[in-house]
Amino acid sequence: MAEAAAPARTALIAGGAWVAAFAMLQWSVVRFEVPIVLTLTGCAALLGFSLAQRRGYAGPVPSAVVVAVLLSSALVTWRVPLFTYVPAGPRTAILVTIALAAVLTSLLLARPTRRRCVTAYGIAVLTHVAVAAQAIIADPTPRIDVWHLLNEGADVLKDGGNVYTATWPQSPGVKDAFTYLPWTLVLLAPGRWFAGDARWMLLIWSLVLLLALALLASGRPHAWWRAGVAAAALAVVPGSLTQVDQAWTEPLLAALLGVWAALVARGRAWWAVIPLALACASKQHLVLLVPLFLLWSRFGWKRTLATGALSAALIAPFALADLPAFVHDTITLLLGFHPIRFANTWYLLALNVYGWTPPFWLTTLVMGLVVLIAALVVARRQPAPSELLTWCAFVLLVANLVNKQAFYNQFWLSGALLALAFAASSLTPSHSPEGPPEPASAR
Repeated sequence: MAEAAAPARTALIAGGAWVAAFAMLQWSVVRFEVPIVLTLTGCAALLGFSLAQRRGYAGPVPSAVVVAVLLSSALVTWRVPLFTYVPAGPRTAILVTIALAAVLTSLLLARPTRRRCVTAYGIAVLTHVAVAAQAIIADPTPRIDVWHLLNEGADVLKDGGNVYTATWPQSPGVKDAFTYLPWTLVLLAPGRWFAGDARWMLLIWSLVLLLALALLASGRPHAWWRAGVAAAALAVVPGSLTQVDQAWTEPLLAALLGVWAALVARGRAWWAVIPLALACASKQHLVLLVPLFLLWSRFGWKRTLATGALSAALIAPFALADLPAFVHDTITLLLGFHPIRFANTWYLLALNVYGWTPPFWLTTLVMGLVVLIAALVVARRQPAPSELLTWCAFVLLVANLVNKQAFYNQFWLSGALLALAFAASSLTPSHSPEGPPEPASAR
């Protein structure tokens, strides 16, 4: 009896941590609160403990836990303060859409069959499209510098200009720098060029992420159950409206990492170099994951070096156009940027509560130790893709916690990686009316 209860307890703790973390993250925009930092710290500790113990990778997962996570996510979205510029009417419509999706997917996944799981996955896809479309249309010009950088930057790119020397006078925040690596802009600019808003391309990349969930889940029993649960959890995750409205770019990174993982899992590791190189040419902090990829035999040092070379080639034309401007915008500006008071991190906890500014060497040391430990464990264990993705989520989660300017979107990326890890796992439902598992197809 105790052995049977252990997986259920693990699933309940994991599901509770997911909802608690995202409830705090929805509340965190835009405010600093000690309970938020403590909750995120506790979730990071749980994740680290599960990785150290190699627990959390065995099923079955009780359907009641899945239902509780989805319905609780919708309840949190309604009840916890939600930051958005979307007007009241469309905002209510979006919240109703999320609640309806949570109820429908819960009903379908409570007693999962293959058809019900496919339907739940389809509802999750349609929900994300509906939420994103309503948000983009209802709030065409959100008051955040990210939106201006992406859309006005796309205009500069279209005209053959240099985004690293351009200015953004209409931006409410950063006005004289483009802080992203160039391929964030290249991969999102078509949304501006063809539909008037870069967020339409973020929607497309979000759909690629949902496709990656299905690809990672395939080839093993109960594939559509894992894909359906992961997609539904992301579709109704608290704070998803804010994520879309603010034009935060992490769905692009999650999609590229998801495609990378799916290709590696399917034995096409050399093809996986392309999406990983695009991801590394889009956001700076993915460099923290490079040691894990380097020491993971299923990808290995040769492909990691090829990824680095391709990333450098992709970045070079933009960097060499004005190297000092590029280095300023993408490196030195960020390193010297002032702490933002509503970042819910250990750095701001020390600053806001204790009046102490942690030195740069200390935060670098903590982050370096976490990356080193993760890389050594990966080298020793040579884990399955699911565990490797979980390590990536953990490294980025700790990086956020030691940062001075980490917000909902950076933490969301760790959550998206955990959803990908769930899809790639061998977890099964506790109840399947169809009887024996579907046969695994050859990879």
